[in-house]
Amino acid sequence: MKLRIGLISDTHGLLRQEALDALAGSDRIVHAGDIGGAHILEALQAIAPVTAVRGNNDAGAWAHALPEAITLHAGEVAVHVLHDVKALRRDPHAHGYRVVIAGHSHRPLVQERSAILYVNPGSAGPRRFSLPVSVARLDIDGAVVQATIELLHVVGSPVQTARSTRR
Repeated sequence: MKLRIGLISDTHGLLRQEALDALAGSDRIVHAGDIGGAHILEALQAIAPVTAVRGNNDAGAWAHALPEAITLHAGEVAVHVLHDVKALRRDPHAHGYRVVIAGHSHRPLVQERSAILYVNPGSAGPRRFSLPVSVARLDIDGAVVQATIELLHVVGSPVQTARSTRR
């Protein structure tokens, strides 16, 4: 069964149309924290079911209802989501994670380390310094996972993609 998971992080209350367009067609959306308000999750929910974790800048009753970390199972793949990868206290191998998704740094990243695929969708919210504005996606087919970063075309940010395939 093929599954497309849209990944977004660090919106900080700003949900760009370019991000919504890039996430269209997702079977599920994961927000890796620093959401900035319940309205962001509501808008994403109009595209696909949303799983979100609380970031260090998320506060208020709506945010306290969100977990700090969560593990999803997509087909044969366990996907662990948290806001800051430095807060990962579990051994990904011991818990059977194939993918770890984290935001916080605003730097998009797809990197495989010790057979674990780490994905940071970057920041889809306000531009920070010279970092790109981006989202990402996971395409899962059985045990095969492909992560793609999509840099959004906003003023000063060219459209590009980076890919990594993991078995």
